Amino acid sequence: MSGFTYLTREALDQLKAEIQKLKTVDRPAASRAIAEAREKGDLRENAEYDAAKETQGHLEAKIQKLEGELANARILEEGSIDTSKVSILTKVTLTNLINKKQVTYYLVSEKEADLKLGKISVTSPIGKGLLGKQVGEVAEVQVPAGLLKFKVENISL
Repeated sequence: MSGFTYLTREALDQLKAEIQKLKTVDRPAASRAIAEAREKGDLRENAEYDAAKETQGHLEAKIQKLEGELANARILEEGSIDTSKVSILTKVTLTNLINKKQVTYYLVSEKEADLKLGKISVTSPIGKGLLGKQVGEVAEVQVPAGLLKFKVENISL
C-alpha cells in the first residue's frame, strides 16, 4: 500500500481542527509556561522550566507528526468506491462460519477505527483478510485466538 492515509472528509476535518488547536491554544500556553518559569530565576535548578521545555518539545513533535499525516492524507469520496469487492470505506456483512453469527463491519483507516461502532481498520488482521474479497468468498483470518473464517454476504457503502 502507498504511503497515503485514506480518510473520510469528517476525519480530515477533525485532523485539521486538532492541528489548529495545538498551534493556536496549546503552543501559546506552552510558551507562557516557559516564560513564567524563566522569571523564577536560575534555570539550572528550575524543574518547572525543564518540565515546560519538555512539554513544548512533545507538543512540537505532535504538531509535526499530525502535519505529516495531513500532507499524506487523501480523501475518499463514496462515489469512487467499488462495492464489487471489499475495500476501505465499504460496509461488509459477514457470517462467521465457526459460530454462524452474522456481523457487519465498516472498513476504515487506522485513525478512524472504533470497534464499538463497528469500524475496523483495514490494517487489522480481519481488515487485511477481507480486503479484495467478493460476495460469496470466504476469508480465512489468523488472529491471536486462532483461525477465523468469514463468508462475505454483502458489500455496500
